[in-house]
Amino acid sequence: MIILIRLSGFLFLLILVLQVAMAAFGYILEPTPKHYDSDAKLLNFNNNPKRFQTGITLALIEHFCVIALAIMLFFVVNPYSILLGIVLIIFRLAEGGIQVYLEKDYWGLLNIAVKYSSAGSAEKNSLLDSYRNILRTKSNRFAFAMVGWSIGSFAFSIVLVIYGVAPLFIGWLGIVASILIGFANVMKLLKPDVKAYEAISSISGLLAIVFEILIGGWLLFFAHVIP
Repeated sequence: MIILIRLSGFLFLLILVLQVAMAAFGYILEPTPKHYDSDAKLLNFNNNPKRFQTGITLALIEHFCVIALAIMLFFVVNPYSILLGIVLIIFRLAEGGIQVYLEKDYWGLLNIAVKYSSAGSAEKNSLLDSYRNILRTKSNRFAFAMVGWSIGSFAFSIVLVIYGVAPLFIGWLGIVASILIGFANVMKLLKPDVKAYEAISSISGLLAIVFEILIGGWLLFFAHVIP
């Protein structure tokens, strides 16, 4: 069990590293309106297709790490609460599965970029519409994935608090982060024009990152003190 716990901690940290690497290669994790209004990003995909492909490859590795983490955490949580373990694995598997599914359309952006670079004015408008539609769809489905993260992480954090698997402040941080992430993304789906979404999303995202760094480090380095 200690090996499984430490592997879970390693995956928490690896996922964060992969997200940074994805962004460094130009991958758009969560599209926002700034990505829709200009063709500069689309043209950049065609300028360096290998960079684009590397970003997606890293993204797929990250998504499968999320799926693997969900499975491992189920076995970690199961001895404490089978119900919370089931909630955790269902929603975090949903998160990873949605993300993997999204890459099919996202990969198509490279083909759109290739066509756009040599298209006429009328065709360019059509291609830009396709580009924006793919990003909007990705943004909405990403919100569903984050709701999955929220519910799964909430279940895991409850276990941390109730059963003393980690210091209490880490568990409570996870609870607060998961509630805010869930609230922000439900707001995004129901009322996408609400300005407060971006502020709540930024705060909750930062809390989630801190939570995953702390719990990842704890599981990786202090598994021997977990009851």
